[in-house]
Amino acid sequence: MPAPSSDQAAASAEAAPATHYAYKASLIGSAHQFELTAQGLSWHVGAKSGVWRYDELAEIRLSYRPASMQSRRFRCDITRNDGQRLAIYSTSWQTVALMTTQDRPYRDFITQLHARMRQAGGTASLIGGINSGLYAAGGVVVAAVAISIAGLLVRALATGEFAGALFLVGFAALFAWQIGGFMRRNRPQPYTFDALPQALLPQGK
Repeated sequence: MPAPSSDQAAASAEAAPATHYAYKASLIGSAHQFELTAQGLSWHVGAKSGVWRYDELAEIRLSYRPASMQSRRFRCDITRNDGQRLAIYSTSWQTVALMTTQDRPYRDFITQLHARMRQAGGTASLIGGINSGLYAAGGVVVAAVAISIAGLLVRALATGEFAGALFLVGFAALFAWQIGGFMRRNRPQPYTFDALPQALLPQGK
């Protein structure tokens, strides 16, 4: 039988389900490593390791967590039925000034994790977004800032401070883009194994 061509090998790798994922949470220390096995979710973090059966997982929470070094950053929090937790990020530290994205490996791994849980008959709570209390508090802060900016803008226009008004408009646009995007993506919402929240999964290659 002839050996598969490089294109065929690449296509085969493309179709294979993602069962491994690793990232560095900091420059110091080893990578956090995860594997989807027949027994369950295998993990290795520092000196600790274990295997959690898929039907032992009590909650999965997906969220969007931008950082100063990387605006496109996502997080998956996994809670076991005994309260233990694991966090998986879509980024990995490379150097002091570089946090790289791992969009496709992260998305594929999280998608495959949900598929394994569904096959195992998992009953975990599937939640998108941040905690509802934090979200409500964030909404109050956003509203307060918006009111303050609007008041300052009206005052600047009334006194003829057009340079100041222009600055406020630019600041408001930046605020709406950054904070508004965070709030929109992280709206608390339940989801199902059949419909993962795409806004909380990276879409890049």
